[in-house]
Amino acid sequence: MKRVLTLIVLILIAAVLWVLLWPSPVDSATYDPPEAPPMTGPLAPNKLLQQAELLAQGEVVGPEDVAVDDQGRVYGGTDTGFIVRVGRDGSVEHWVETGGRPLGLAFDAEGNLIVCDAWMGLLSISPAGEIEVLATGADGEPFAFTNDVDIASDGTIYFSDASSRFNQPDYKLDLLEARPHGRLLKYEPETGETTVLMDDLYFANGVAVDPDEAFVLVNETYRYRVQRLWLNGEKAGQSEIFAANLPGFPDGLARDSAGRFWVALPTPRNATVDRIHPYPWIKDVVAKLPDAVQPQAQRYGFALALDGEGRILTSLHDPSGEHLEEITSVEPHGDDLYFGTLHNDRIGRLPMSEVTGL
Repeated sequence: MKRVLTLIVLILIAAVLWVLLWPSPVDSATYDPPEAPPMTGPLAPNKLLQQAELLAQGEVVGPEDVAVDDQGRVYGGTDTGFIVRVGRDGSVEHWVETGGRPLGLAFDAEGNLIVCDAWMGLLSISPAGEIEVLATGADGEPFAFTNDVDIASDGTIYFSDASSRFNQPDYKLDLLEARPHGRLLKYEPETGETTVLMDDLYFANGVAVDPDEAFVLVNETYRYRVQRLWLNGEKAGQSEIFAANLPGFPDGLARDSAGRFWVALPTPRNATVDRIHPYPWIKDVVAKLPDAVQPQAQRYGFALALDGEGRILTSLHDPSGEHLEEITSVEPHGDDLYFGTLHNDRIGRLPMSEVTGL
């Protein structure tokens, strides 16, 4: 028995020394996050997301973003590298395989599906399923985590590269490191030129152009905020905070026909993460721990709507996370909202008429 106890002690000592002395995969910075806003008023929890219809349940794996074509077919980029197409009759087709991890999706005026693939870059997929690589880097720096996309009326493609340091499987490391590795970019189809519009973003994520195309928005997931970059007018080229101190980690971003912006929140704010952010050495240690003992996302369904000035209008919840959870995109189309998810096995659809507070 004594030998067993001695062995256990030695193993524990070795484990502690490994955690303390082994190099960390992050070089964390100090961040003092604001206190999370109270879940009251337009943020008060409800069960609206539990009313959503579930599409392709059990037949898709992590449809992170969704898009709807002019025939009403729903597309989702999955964890298996396929873009699936869900017919109006509910049938599921594994339409195209990108060879990477398709994230942001948007249709252009010609019916091509523009895809931000975390590994392959910015892609265009024709209606016939032919894949064209549009861009894999900008200013001499390759994309490491191509993320979300929106398209202006003139065909200009606005998109994000979440992190130049961490690839898609390591998104939690970017959170812990708390350094600005993200970029907002634009691609011009006529010239094939890719331009960096903003850099030094804290995990650049959802992208949306406003109805008048005066500005473009980009989510900074790990600063709980939305940035606005003016495209024309007196402020052209200037950026500012559009919405700050959000109640969760903002992911996908989309505009509806009424000029509202829908923000997907995969999970509410994590109190443990907020508490350790001011202490880089703690985060460096946490990053070395097995994922199972690191701070975990709360199982929750969460999305909200912002007006044209960044004010929160309403929010949609599934507090249990059993119907819809880890929502990473909200796609308004016609009279419906479609919901994508990073890891779940379904796509949600909710009539806009069911949403209160708009």
